[in-house]
Amino acid sequence: MMVPAVLLLLGAVTAVLAPRLLARAEWPEREPVVALWVWQCVVGAVLLCFALSMLLSAAAAWHAVRGRLFAAAPHGVVDAYALGPTGGPWAAGTALLLAGGGLWSGLRLAREVLRARAGRRARGAELLVRAPLLPGEDPGGARLVVLEGPRPEAWWLPGAAPQLVVTTAALERLKGSQLDAVLAHEQGHAAARHDWLLHCSRALAGGFPQVPVFAAFEAEIVRLVELAADDVASRRYGRLTIALALVGLNEDRGVFGPSPAPQPHVPERVRRLLSATPRMSPGRRLRLTALATLVPAVPLLVAFVPGLSALT
Repeated sequence: MMVPAVLLLLGAVTAVLAPRLLARAEWPEREPVVALWVWQCVVGAVLLCFALSMLLSAAAAWHAVRGRLFAAAPHGVVDAYALGPTGGPWAAGTALLLAGGGLWSGLRLAREVLRARAGRRARGAELLVRAPLLPGEDPGGARLVVLEGPRPEAWWLPGAAPQLVVTTAALERLKGSQLDAVLAHEQGHAAARHDWLLHCSRALAGGFPQVPVFAAFEAEIVRLVELAADDVASRRYGRLTIALALVGLNEDRGVFGPSPAPQPHVPERVRRLLSATPRMSPGRRLRLTALATLVPAVPLLVAFVPGLSALT
């Protein structure tokens, strides 16, 4: 039972320390895409620790699971894990607890996805009422939908036929290439499937609000996907263009005032775009990406070392 306990401890330590270490780093603002990958690898490593601990605990508690898990393993590998004849009094409880956590996570994710789809269908139906298809217009094609509205707003409605929705007030505010920059920003979200990242982060944070890494994951994903989409738009239309578009869409909402704003990341995004901080070198980006990719390999190494040592 030593390996399942080590995996549990490793997952707990990673869940507590990783958010603190990443919060101190200054580079994620410069490289949001790399930061998104790092966060996914860290969360994946935590989940992998718990999943492997669950499997080995179940193998220690029940001979049927042990037989299936080590069916193809050579002689002596099972003994190397020191699972014991009955696995100890905590093996079954640990396995059931972790299995329940996995099931709860899956249910939360399914609920989040179904709720998002229902919301998209409702918004799509509302758009068809407020902006019906014109004669000869392809219902399956991408649409730019203009709605009458006193507030400057623009948003992307994903789905089989993605649509960019803007209000007439937004069209009055957005000048020159600013509307194209907003479109590129929203297309960046759709191309990178940021909606799935948001679904997963909300499911984990909602299901386990006391786990630091999941709460920080949700908060950072919301911020980083916007920075990443800003970079997509700025590479095509320039930083100043997308910054002016953000100001035009949000200046009447109190976002840039001294009081707390409903969208606190908007001033940070505008400041970042106007400061034009240079990106990291390709070599450093590659090193960070490679190091992050190795993080999920640590629990795999811990889980397989006893078995590999028995073969030598």
